[in-house]
Amino acid sequence: MEQRCVILSAGPVEPAAKHKMRPGDYLIACDAGYLAARELGLEPDLILGDFDSAPRPKGGAVVALPAEKDDTDTHYAARIGWEKGFRKFLLLGALGGRRPEHGLANLATGLWLAKQGAQVELLQGESRFSYVLPGAPARLAHRPGWYFSIFPLEGAAEGVWERGAKYPLQNARLTADFPLGVSNETLPGGAEISVQKGSLLLVETPKEGPAHKNGPGGI
Repeated sequence: MEQRCVILSAGPVEPAAKHKMRPGDYLIACDAGYLAARELGLEPDLILGDFDSAPRPKGGAVVALPAEKDDTDTHYAARIGWEKGFRKFLLLGALGGRRPEHGLANLATGLWLAKQGAQVELLQGESRFSYVLPGAPARLAHRPGWYFSIFPLEGAAEGVWERGAKYPLQNARLTADFPLGVSNETLPGGAEISVQKGSLLLVETPKEGPAHKNGPGGI
């Protein structure tokens, strides 16, 4: 199995996140993410950040970053992981918390990784965030009790197909001002999502209860 880079950011991390780790994972803790690593009983291979949300730790491999910089701590970690040769990434603690703009920045970091050619996912609770790019369709197994949603990230997404979905799309155009791709479901046999131009954010999340919807985008 290809070695994976796990980036632990400073956002909320549930105890169950520990079970997402695999033997051989390379763990980078960003800023206060090292405190979450301690709570989970994990030892980071590298700790980095400007340490504006936690004291700089003593000992270990620590990279102190300037407070005023272009990269966020998480984006810097992603660059390091890519330069070290990792092509699979898992981001934990990157979403949620009191700074929603950091969550949006981390979704942008995930997109940057995906556009380099990496396989990347972000987890928040049971929800999974990943990316669909031209020439790299996403294939989803049939999971009763789960929704999947897609959102365009870089202007309009052209030539969007959803096959094997309860609400299929055929050569559709998705724009940011109309959430046509929200709350879909796979059919038995699974679904495939592809895009010809642009990029998509793919969100998989469990249902909280019986679905109440009239079609894609109905909530």
